[in-house]
Formats: sequence, C-alpha cells, structure tokens
Amino acid sequence: MGFIKEFKEFALKGNVVDLAVGVIIGSAFNSIVSSLIEDVITPLLLKPALDAAHLTKLQDLSAFGGVKYGVFISAVINFIIVAFVMFSIIKGMNAIKRKQDEAEAAAAPPPPPAEPSSTDKLLMEIRDALKK
Repeated sequence: MGFIKEFKEFALKGNVVDLAVGVIIGSAFNSIVSSLIEDVITPLLLKPALDAAHLTKLQDLSAFGGVKYGVFISAVINFIIVAFVMFSIIKGMNAIKRKQDEAEAAAAPPPPPAEPSSTDKLLMEIRDALKK
C-alpha cells in the first residue's frame, strides 16, 4: 500500500496537475494557431505567391523535386505567431499583476517610524545635556 499511496501523492501534487493542464491547453492552442496560419494568414498574405507557384498550401512548396521548404516556412510562421501571442499574454498578465501590486502598496498602511538606535539615543542625550 505504501507504493500506491506514494504514487497518488506524486500524481496529485500541484506541479504535476499544473503541468498536465498546461500541456492540454498548449495542445488546444496549437490547433488554433495552425488553423490561423493555414486558414487565415496563408490565404490572405501568401495567396499571390502561392497562385504564381500553382499551389494551394504553403506546405506544398518544394525545390529540387523533394525538398519541402514550404513546411519549414510554415513552421517558422507558426513559431513567430505563437511567440508573439505568448509575449502578449505574459505582458498583459504582468501589467495586471503590477497594477494589483501598486494597489496593494497604496492601500497598505505606512510602516511605523523606526526607533532610534542606541547610538542615536546617546547622541540625543548629549545634545540635550549640552543645551542645559
């Protein structure tokens, strides 16, 4: 029973569950980005070039009879879009977090004034004695 209990604790740790959710969302996000590239960007931006090459998909571009450089170009465009979207999401999340941190800092009471050190107290006593 110890092995099963240990495995259950491992499998249900927060990091493992978070990783699984991230992988699933990443997979769904991949299909969205692929559709964006194949169904929106390629037809809009690359239509004239593809028509001149008598192709319908960017992935069909090839040279020397077998080198499919269109697949590489498609992967590069896919990467750029994913990187830009992730950058935008992270930038937005950081802006929201920064605003929350600023609001918390503004709402927090100011720290109490620091009590003078023993040296400062001694100097104040000497000052007061010299005034008398």
